[in-house]
Amino acid sequence: MSLASTSQRGIKPHPSVNRTEWEPLLIQNKGRERTERERKRERRDKLEKHENRSTRYCACYSGESCSSHHVWEVFSSSGLPFFIFRIPAEEQQSGGEEQDCEFLQGAHSQEPAVLVRLLQSLLPAKNGEEPTMQFLLEVVEILTSYIRKTFDRSTKVLDFHHPHQLLEGIEGFNLELSDQPESLEQILVDCRDTLKYGVRTGHPRFFNQLSTGLDIVGLAGEWLTSTANTNMFTYEIAPVFVLMEQLTLKKMREIVGWPDGEGDGIFSPGKISTNDQPPMEAHVHENMSHFKDKRNRHWDYKITNVAALGFGTENLILLNTDERGRVIPDDLEAKVIEAKRKGYVPLFVTATAGTTVYGAFDPINEIADICEKYNMWLHVDGAWGGGLLMSRKHRHKLNGVERANSVTWNPHKMMGVPLQCSAILVRERGLLQGCNSMCAGYLFQPDKQYDVTYDTGDKAIQCGRHVDIFKFWLMWKAKGTVGFEQHIDKCLDLSAYLYNKIKNREGFKMVFKGEPQHTNVCFWYIPPSLRSLPDGEERRQRLHKVAPKIKAMMMESGTTMVGYQPQGDKVNFFRMVISNPAATRSDIDFLVEEIERLGHDL
Repeated sequence: MSLASTSQRGIKPHPSVNRTEWEPLLIQNKGRERTERERKRERRDKLEKHENRSTRYCACYSGESCSSHHVWEVFSSSGLPFFIFRIPAEEQQSGGEEQDCEFLQGAHSQEPAVLVRLLQSLLPAKNGEEPTMQFLLEVVEILTSYIRKTFDRSTKVLDFHHPHQLLEGIEGFNLELSDQPESLEQILVDCRDTLKYGVRTGHPRFFNQLSTGLDIVGLAGEWLTSTANTNMFTYEIAPVFVLMEQLTLKKMREIVGWPDGEGDGIFSPGKISTNDQPPMEAHVHENMSHFKDKRNRHWDYKITNVAALGFGTENLILLNTDERGRVIPDDLEAKVIEAKRKGYVPLFVTATAGTTVYGAFDPINEIADICEKYNMWLHVDGAWGGGLLMSRKHRHKLNGVERANSVTWNPHKMMGVPLQCSAILVRERGLLQGCNSMCAGYLFQPDKQYDVTYDTGDKAIQCGRHVDIFKFWLMWKAKGTVGFEQHIDKCLDLSAYLYNKIKNREGFKMVFKGEPQHTNVCFWYIPPSLRSLPDGEERRQRLHKVAPKIKAMMMESGTTMVGYQPQGDKVNFFRMVISNPAATRSDIDFLVEEIERLGHDL
């Protein structure tokens, strides 16, 4: 282990020391009480890891020098001086490491001394290559250990603690920021603890969100993306990533069904951004200001952000749906006619391909007919269900999507790409630029040496963007389209397995009739104590509390996680979603049995 130069570490060499001959090591006293055996073992382990086995070190807390030992003076973050003594091999006393360790403890030490690395020892510090590699390898070991445990079903999905417990600190894990730098050893501890107290969303028994799973190739892509640390707004600083994005978006548009992948698109930060752009595009396309926007009552709650675009939520008309959450086309047309009668201009309609709770797919073809009849922009929100376009078995659920003017598609959901990865696809080229372009002169100079149409910043609301494409592109290369198809089909097969397992099982009741449209399976668990109660308000109120209580016990035990919520006049029910290809039928069996075990006595 080599550390940075003395000038970089703030270390003053003792006058008796040859600066070029001796390499400094920082030693810092540890404050906790330990046994004598622990102290000796810790010092011995530290020394054994050092590259130069022909030397030993001793440290004293006071400024008194051990006879003829070479001294380095070090100032800790608290300002207290520490002294490091390096003993040439020929001056060491015989007697083995036990004697060395006794000597290393130092006659003047009040506490044992421990080698500590600081950030200043890493690159770009002089001689920082080796400590940098060592530190990163230790980080990789933390990551690989976490990955191994994530796929181990005996590992908890989470080690739950309440907010106040984490804020107060647990076993040395302190979230507070400090003015003085902490050691790299502490940074590694913080890395471990951050993962330890987080949720393992890649665990095969994590079913809580639409975005689950831990794809190893996608993870590698995210590592490399962070290493490159560039921005997506111009070709000049992200040439490879810009071309990857262009080609991938073209492929996605081809899969949607637009001839030769015509149109445009961009990756944006999340569903909010990708669903907020189409109303602007429709507005620019038609040059209208007094409009009405119509969409499914089961749409994602963030769609109300159209208010931020200046349209106002009062111009948002909600459409009636059937029992399974699908838009009723006749209701859409009736509300279009009513809006026109009142003098409004119906401009924009959102059809949802995979609602968040029920997983419903609106009848896109019938909605498209109405949009064409009344000259309205059709946007398909396929954030959750867009992945089904990769499956020949299931893409029929999005029949008519090729007639849309724009499509949202989030590969970080059904396709298992690491967060975040959200695309907005537009059939008409030039609209994204027309909506967002500000022609910033410091970025988008027209006289660059390359084709400036490859610069993407003026197509995005926020200009600068994280590189979301590489992990997705890399996964597509590794899986192929057929691999994504197998992923999608497996998850939908598992949802059908769950449905068939519980539809007639005692204590379970489906929220709506029929097989699930997506991987969403919505159901109630009814404990034995409620099964004999007649339908009525008392039963409803008691049933409303069941799912939250079971979920709380799941989290406390860490065995699994699944979401719940009410919907309309329906009391809390479980909303099971499956997007993790690591999940199997045995995990579905476990979930059902765990719900029964935890809820039996409620």
